[in-house]
Amino acid sequence: MMERFRAFWTKVISPIAHLLIRLGVSPDVVTLVGTLGVCAGALVFFPQGRLLTGVLVITAFVFSDLLDGYMARTTGRVSKFGAFWDSTLDRLGDGAIFIGLALYFAWEEPSRLYLVLSLVCLLMGAVTSYARSRGESLGFEVKVGIAERADRLVAILVMTGFSAIFDLPVLLYIALWALAIASTVTVAQRVWVVRKQALSDAGTTI
Repeated sequence: MMERFRAFWTKVISPIAHLLIRLGVSPDVVTLVGTLGVCAGALVFFPQGRLLTGVLVITAFVFSDLLDGYMARTTGRVSKFGAFWDSTLDRLGDGAIFIGLALYFAWEEPSRLYLVLSLVCLLMGAVTSYARSRGESLGFEVKVGIAERADRLVAILVMTGFSAIFDLPVLLYIALWALAIASTVTVAQRVWVVRKQALSDAGTTI
């Protein structure tokens, strides 16, 4: 589902990508600007209780993740540094969203439970990404899990936006519970898959 979503929006943003290419804008610069926009949307608006504004700002800049990749492929500027830069800044943007929500629950809508749950989502989301990258760097196949990054991002933005539009905070609460559980399960799945492959490799070499 996420791949069809990505393919559709890639077609939509392609004219913007070609314009930026003609202007000489680097894909790495687009990545940086997009991440700064996501962080600003989350850390400026969420703590003030302006959830819908934050979601709209974040969503606008999230598309830079498609834009920079398309630009890099179109110009042939795909590089190992570009992939590293993109992944690193993705972690910053994702983290900022849940830090912003944690600050919202600390200041605007005080709730220790959902503050902690936001931090759990922050932590487990980072670990899911780390588990895959570390596993793959060791030669294992780790593309498994019920909560990929795109799924987590879409879920939290959509549910946060709807909770603000319809004045139904329970939608945000549900999203946080679901993501905390799904991210934890995904970490467990990736650990289990790597363990099975490691034991299989060990058995092969004996």
